[in-house]
Amino acid sequence: MIAVSDTDIMRVALALARRGLGRTAPNPTVGCVIVAADGKVLGQARTADGGRPHAETQALEQAGAAAKGATAFVTLEPCAHQGQTGPCSRALIDAQVARVVIATLDPDPRTAGKGATMLREAGIDVTVGVMESEAKQVNAGFMKRITSGKPYLTLKLALSLDGKIALGNGESQWITGPAARARGHLLRAESDFLLTGAKTVLKDHPRFTVRIAGLEAYSPRVGVVYDAERSNQEIVKWVQDQRPNWMLLPGWDFQAHLARIADSGATRVLAEAGGGVARALLADGLVDEIVVFRAGKVLGGDARDGVGVFDFHSLDQAPHFKRVESLVLGEDFMEVWRQS
Repeated sequence: MIAVSDTDIMRVALALARRGLGRTAPNPTVGCVIVAADGKVLGQARTADGGRPHAETQALEQAGAAAKGATAFVTLEPCAHQGQTGPCSRALIDAQVARVVIATLDPDPRTAGKGATMLREAGIDVTVGVMESEAKQVNAGFMKRITSGKPYLTLKLALSLDGKIALGNGESQWITGPAARARGHLLRAESDFLLTGAKTVLKDHPRFTVRIAGLEAYSPRVGVVYDAERSNQEIVKWVQDQRPNWMLLPGWDFQAHLARIADSGATRVLAEAGGGVARALLADGLVDEIVVFRAGKVLGGDARDGVGVFDFHSLDQAPHFKRVESLVLGEDFMEVWRQS
């Protein structure tokens, strides 16, 4: 028999949780794996689409009576409050599991340590912190919405080698190749909401749908920022025609826009827009992550910049990000940068 560690099994639970990105908001996406003393997997599940049923109750149902004496691995602290369903901590207690391994605690005040305490008080051995940083990143949107009232925001940029998103005449299809575009569609599928600007909509008439076989149903809702003072009737009509999945966001108060988006239940927002919106989001310190798709093309000085002009007088003023991932996609290159 091959020995497996807590980390090995938690890695499986996290992979399950990631499959729920863009599908469970406003609930977190949680993975749960239940393992018998001999290493046999008795049940495994992720939070269902829409947020219910929870991962733990599904995995326990699969395990049945065999869950007694087993170990449950969960990527987020089991809930301790009564909602539309009973608390998952109580379900684990009732199933008489012997041990629960938790990747990270839940910041929701209704649970926030209470779930782990319930389990310990019932005599269950509890371990917290296995692959904690990875678990926090999977549920970064849920956690940020709980702690700040804002969603986690990813800025997507498809750029030439010299940082341009389109020729001077506006032509931009396609800077990157099919592999990079498919990865961009996966970002949409993993997001609850997509943020864009009126200029992008009026120029390209984009659909902002997910065009990956099997994931078409997970196209995000779309919000369009426009200049309310100019009251562009063309953009108003366009958005109204796309309802109910599109909404108008008048003015350039992105703090208010993101709070409104969070209030609607979204936890993860993807910004796909022109240089003006990208600059505004960065200037306001609202970007948590930048995903850059870079193609081997040079468009020149008259082409359109991926990010608008900043009025910086010192490098210390520039937003700073740390690269956490890089990937070759066909002839293109993808980088993921997060706030440092």
